[in-house]
Amino acid sequence: MAKTNPGRFFEDYSVGDLLPHAVPRTVSGGERALYHALYPARHALYSSDRFAQACGLPGSPLDDLAAFHLVFGKTVPDVSLNAVANLGYAEGRWLAPVYAGDTLASESEVIGLKQNSNGKSGVVYVRTRGRSQRDEVVLDYVRWVMVRKKDLDAPAPETVIPDIKPALDVADLVIPDGLDFTGYDFTLAGEPHRWGDYEIGETIDHVDGVTIEEAEHMMATRLWQNTAKVHFDATFRPDGQRLIYGGHVISMARALSFNGLANAQMIVGLNAGAHANPCFSGDTIKAWSEVIDKVETAAPGVGAIRLRLVATKGGAPFALRGEDGKYLPDVLLDLDYWALMPT
Repeated sequence: MAKTNPGRFFEDYSVGDLLPHAVPRTVSGGERALYHALYPARHALYSSDRFAQACGLPGSPLDDLAAFHLVFGKTVPDVSLNAVANLGYAEGRWLAPVYAGDTLASESEVIGLKQNSNGKSGVVYVRTRGRSQRDEVVLDYVRWVMVRKKDLDAPAPETVIPDIKPALDVADLVIPDGLDFTGYDFTLAGEPHRWGDYEIGETIDHVDGVTIEEAEHMMATRLWQNTAKVHFDATFRPDGQRLIYGGHVISMARALSFNGLANAQMIVGLNAGAHANPCFSGDTIKAWSEVIDKVETAAPGVGAIRLRLVATKGGAPFALRGEDGKYLPDVLLDLDYWALMPT
């Protein structure tokens, strides 16, 4: 009897499959320290207990994207070990902050399947939930991934494309209990710009750039316990290059966005996301943002701002698609998310 796990292939999935993922993870301050070492992350709410307490929280939570990576990484052996590429995200909601001492576990449900026309791979849609030790869902999102077939003669499954919201409504967003920005300290946060200072349609060039190195990417991917072969095994791709984990690009772009959006403190919703082109070691990531929408919330002093975050490998800011409607070759990431900001 085989003892090793070769991972699932496209023909191994059926709509309705429930996939409980192995290896729960207890979070400590180490995850935050390593996250801030890997990315130029400086948002005050995730850096200082005193700042977070002044905003009504019991302490500084784990960075929202660090929680996402931890939940995501557990899904890889069951969802994307044999992936060709991770294609997109939708309906992501951060439902509760994660603190040191919390233990996270993940589970996924297969909600859609579509074999590609070449018959060599297919797209698997899953809804993943991250739960705490209290069985509380702290994160819920949909993603779809292209997975290889092992048996090219295996019959194609019935095509099921899930009905996915194009964007979350503000009513879908969960504001952390007690969050209060009425006494927000803009000096400690690093920028004076508040929710009312941003206009729908405004674009922001975040100016800075970071060149991706192989070593930091490998450390990050191991930190999140992401075991996808494309990130580790240089022989797995025909070009002989290890693909940079898309979440690494997301976190780098989010950290770069601090310069211009320092007060977009908490990510609470992920409307859509696409990894437009692959990223490799040596690429220099730059980022720009567009304000898509703004909505007031019931929490004191808290506004919701909907942002498009675009990461490029040195491309010109504010350029996204060509005349053919396709992403420009320099575009790495197109992410549409909701954040909370002081009004």
